[in-house]
This record gives sequence, C-alpha cells and structure tokens, in this order.
Amino acid sequence: MRLRIAAIVLLLAAGCSGGGSSGSSGSRFVPQPGGSPPPTPPPRLVHKYIKHVVIVVQENRSFDNLFHGFKGARYAAYGYMHDGTKVTLRGTSLFGPDIFHGWHEALFDWDGGKMDGFDLNHLGVGGTAGRRAYVYVERKYIEPYWQMARRYTLADEMFPTMLGGSFTAHLDLIAGTTNLRGGLAEADNPLAEPWGCDAPSGTRTSIVDSNRNERVGGGPFSCFNQFATMANLFDAAGVSWAYYAPPVDGWDLGGKVWSEFDAIAGVRHGSDWSRDVISPPGRFLQDVAAGRLRGVSWVIPDAANSDHSGFSSDTGPSWVAGIINAVGQSAYWNSTAIVVLWDDWGGFFDSVPPPQLDFRGLGERVPCIIISPYARSGYVSHTRYEFGSVLKFAEEAFALPQLATVGVGSGYTDGRAFSISDAFDFKHGPRRFAPIVTKYSRAYFLAQRPSGQPPDDR
Repeated sequence: MRLRIAAIVLLLAAGCSGGGSSGSSGSRFVPQPGGSPPPTPPPRLVHKYIKHVVIVVQENRSFDNLFHGFKGARYAAYGYMHDGTKVTLRGTSLFGPDIFHGWHEALFDWDGGKMDGFDLNHLGVGGTAGRRAYVYVERKYIEPYWQMARRYTLADEMFPTMLGGSFTAHLDLIAGTTNLRGGLAEADNPLAEPWGCDAPSGTRTSIVDSNRNERVGGGPFSCFNQFATMANLFDAAGVSWAYYAPPVDGWDLGGKVWSEFDAIAGVRHGSDWSRDVISPPGRFLQDVAAGRLRGVSWVIPDAANSDHSGFSSDTGPSWVAGIINAVGQSAYWNSTAIVVLWDDWGGFFDSVPPPQLDFRGLGERVPCIIISPYARSGYVSHTRYEFGSVLKFAEEAFALPQLATVGVGSGYTDGRAFSISDAFDFKHGPRRFAPIVTKYSRAYFLAQRPSGQPPDDR
C-alpha cells in the first residue's frame, strides 16, 4: 500500500510539468454551467415527512459499471479508447484489478468530454487498465442493488462534485466543498498515513487551482478549519447525527477510524468525535434495532464489504441491503429517506460526460439509489445531481440554512445543486416495506469482525 502511494506521487509528477499543470497548455479553465431545476415538492413537504436521512457510501464504481442494461437509464454498450478504438463493454463480476482513480485519471478520462482515456489508467498491480476499464458487473452478482433500483428511484445523472478519488469525495459528502479559499481546493489524498488530524506532523496535502494546475504536496496539513461542514449546521440546530466508519490499524489512511471527520479539526478535537463518530459500522444495525437512529447518518463500509475493485469481496450488495432491511423493518421506515451512492468512479468507463461547473468538476458519473416509503417506484431520475444535492435534501428535511450562510469558507455546492426531492412523491401514503433478498444475512454482518483495513486506499 505504501508503494502504491509512492507510485501515485511519481505518476502525478511525471504527468505534470512546471509544478504539475494538468490544464490545457496552462490555459484558463472556463466552467460549462447548464441545466434547470426539475419540478420538486416544496421543502415544507420534505420537512413534514422526512425525519431521518441515511447516506450509505460505497466505493469506486461508475454508473455504466453497475447499471449497464437497466431499462429507462442512460447507459452504453460500448466506449472508445484514447486512440479511437471502439470497445464493446464486457460483463464480469465484482472481482478485478484495482484501477488508479485520482485527480489526473479523472481529468484524462473526461478528456474534454470525449470520455476516452480510461484505458490509460494505471493498475495497482502495474501496467495500464486497457480493456479492463471497459467492463460492467453482471446483474447476478449485484442483484440486491437492482432490486433496490427497480422498487425505488435510480438516478442516472449523479456526479461527484469533484474530479478525483475518495478523500475529496468524502469531504464533499460532509461539507459540500473542498475549497481552502476561492480558486484553490484540495485534490487527491494526503501524502502520508494516516490522513486527517491524526496524520504525522508535517504531512502535506495536494491542491488544485482555478486553472486546474495541481501541486502535489503543496497544500496544508490535513486538519481543516477553512470551511464548515454539516456537523456545524446539525449541532447548531440540535439535529442528532452520526458517522459510522470502520476501525483501521496498521497501514491506516483514516486515523483511528476511516472517517472523513478525522480531517475536520472542530470535530476531531471536539466532543463530536466521541459522541457522533461511531465504529464499527455494524453498530448502525444495532442502533436501529435499539431505537437509536440519529436524524442524519453516514454509513461507510468495512474493507471486507467494500465494492472497491481489487478487494475480492462480493458482500457489498448484501451489506447495503442489510442496512436497508434494518430500517425498512423498523419503526423508522415511514419517516426515513436512504441515499445509496458510490463515492467515485474507480477508474471504470462511463459514457456520460460530466458537466464542468467549476474548476473542481463535476467528476465521472456514479450510481445513486434513493429509497424511502415516499420514493417514486420504478422511477429513473434524469435530474443532474451532485453530492451537494444530498446535503441540500438534508437541509430541507430539517429546515436548516445552507452551508454557505454559516460564514466560514467558500465554494459550497448545496446552494447551486438540485435537491434529490424530485425523486419523492408525498401525495400518497407511505408504501409498505418488502425486504431486499440477499446472499449474506444481517446476522452475518452483525457477527463479522472488523478487517482493520480501509475501504479505499486513495
């Protein structure tokens, strides 16, 4: 794993000149805004019916990789490599090699909207991905995800707010921004382990400027107070929350637990850390059963249940379904919205060019399933979502101000993002829950011992 970090640093350095420019000959990046808000229920209806929001975060899959062939969704049967070679997507299982998926890979895969650079992504085992990036997971291996998507709402236009991998993606899922200041944002993961406030003294992060020039190791220590997070909103309004994350040891990218809040100074060094950052993630199942579901919960998988390619695990779909079933079979079902999404594309081919709303992204498209007794049944949402869309929905559910109004930091996306509320229909009563059929039972995960490994390594 340490060699992987070193390899990434070398690759980034090799791909950059004069300080790591990834722009087009140093030219100024010009955003490409677009789109209009879809018809949505008034926020007061979201606030009336939704009292709990659960955000389940899986790892490293593009939309085309997981929902190839889904009726009504936008997917592709083939793609193109960097030299123009046409490649028919090939079916496979969740198993496969780890594909690098950092800032540069995301930028090159996008390639100005041509979506043809995936074959050049490097592999964790050496070499380049080639045709191995142009695959989709056959439905039989991920049946629980398809059950969820067919019964509830599948979004085929969900984009990470930023190009790149897990570190910045998870920041956007708790803060809606990665900006250190206007025109300068975090990029990739810190250059030491663990990351966050628990990192060794002198650890540096990488940054990208408004012209998309990256400076590897040119950023601050990975313990941020430059921007606010949803924890600030929730704490101020008395909304209970929890971040369920796996414990890690040995080679440890995420502090004592693999939590993005480890990188937020006010949480890591405050009372929230012991009260609201909960480990292992199996505690979520116990808390639901015991009547302790918080207002908002993030749930992160153990490495053993991560969909991360290269981990040789097939338990991820059952693990996610176990969370859905736990809520669905509890007294919380009628007041809960669950959002299942994948934090980044993992280097796999996707056919839809992400709109470039600012110098940070959007990133390559990922799957998103919206589950609730009020979610539209069998519905495919074509609304352009980003990670700020989920935060905006949580703000609506608890009648909270937008993050940008708290007065700390810049670049918040919950204001511009379209809420996921168009996936809901509150005109009818809540639907009864039918359990998701799984290969592995909830008891399996309750008895599972933590692996001690992070669910993603960059």
